[in-house]
Amino acid sequence: MSTGLKTTMRREVGRLASRRIYLFTMVLVPVLMSLFFVDLLGPGLPLKIPSAIVDLDHSPMSRSIARSINSTELIDITCRLESYEAAMEATRKGDIFGFFIIPSNFQSDALAGRTPTLEYYTNMTYFVPGTLAYKGFKTVAVGTAGSMVRATLISAGADPETVGSLIRPLNVDAHPIGNPWTNYSYYLTPSFLAGLFALMIMLVTSFSISNEIKSGTSAGWLSAARGRMSVALAGKLIPQFVIWVVGAMFMLSLLYGYCHFPMNGSMVAMVFATLLFVSASQAMGVLFVSIVPNPRLSMTLAALFGILSFSFVGFSFPVQSMYGAIGIFSYLMPVRYYFLIYVNEALNGVALYYSRWYFIALIAFPFVCSVLMLRLKKACLTPVYVP
Repeated sequence: MSTGLKTTMRREVGRLASRRIYLFTMVLVPVLMSLFFVDLLGPGLPLKIPSAIVDLDHSPMSRSIARSINSTELIDITCRLESYEAAMEATRKGDIFGFFIIPSNFQSDALAGRTPTLEYYTNMTYFVPGTLAYKGFKTVAVGTAGSMVRATLISAGADPETVGSLIRPLNVDAHPIGNPWTNYSYYLTPSFLAGLFALMIMLVTSFSISNEIKSGTSAGWLSAARGRMSVALAGKLIPQFVIWVVGAMFMLSLLYGYCHFPMNGSMVAMVFATLLFVSASQAMGVLFVSIVPNPRLSMTLAALFGILSFSFVGFSFPVQSMYGAIGIFSYLMPVRYYFLIYVNEALNGVALYYSRWYFIALIAFPFVCSVLMLRLKKACLTPVYVP
């Protein structure tokens, strides 16, 4: 290890220890956000969505339907209302996420074969609870319709076994690949943590470098590295890298050790991907400072880039279905490749060969982001702070 690198690293350790903001952003925030998301999504799937039922019939059949709805694991009938208007008002207030309407004369119309209509409404402003309420309501509605058709055909003299095969000609045997428990936490928690972790790394990297320029100490920083910008960056980023890696290992141990998240592939590959992910995120922070050597502007770029990554990398909407001009931005974000490695290694357990290009992309980030190193060196030698 060269003298310049040792001197720069020693200098950076002193700077990290001298300001509490580094302790907060590099240690406390990753730990707290890990515990927060693990606790928030602990059940894996939201159950017992607060809902209402509007029973305008008050017949034995309508009460049976109400009991069927309340017995499902997704729906919790928290109130029984007497009108559509009252149910809509409760939905607008956020007291319930959906309601099921049983029309008047439902039982008599059903027994007379007049095909009554069951209605259900869900609040899709809240996507997850609205979708789950919709699923629960639809299951009960389809089951009720099938039961009514079956009873009508049997009463008309049809064979019960024949009726059953007509109503349900196929038995569906579903096998969700990678996440057979359909546990939301297994998918969302690692994704959100990776996105937030990358955001914090880029912000701290941008701040630590641009703050040297702001305070006028960048020339001394470069002097400690014997005038070599590559050594100066290495000496500054290596101590930070070590701290980030410790935090990342805490996250991995929390997810795959304590919480027993699925790991169907290689844990060694996942750890290696995490190391590359931290390095790639640091490189993006360096890139932002090189473009705009100003604390306020470089951190704004890092924050904007990090926040947009939640929308562009494919956590909730596939990149392949995005507009081309939008989807292309996903390939500029390190978290995109880390997310794909996680899906391949942890969830699907495919061979490492199929993730090779994602690893190469993470390795390439530090090299690609070093193209503006001369611009950063010039800004460090002649620091000019513009408020």
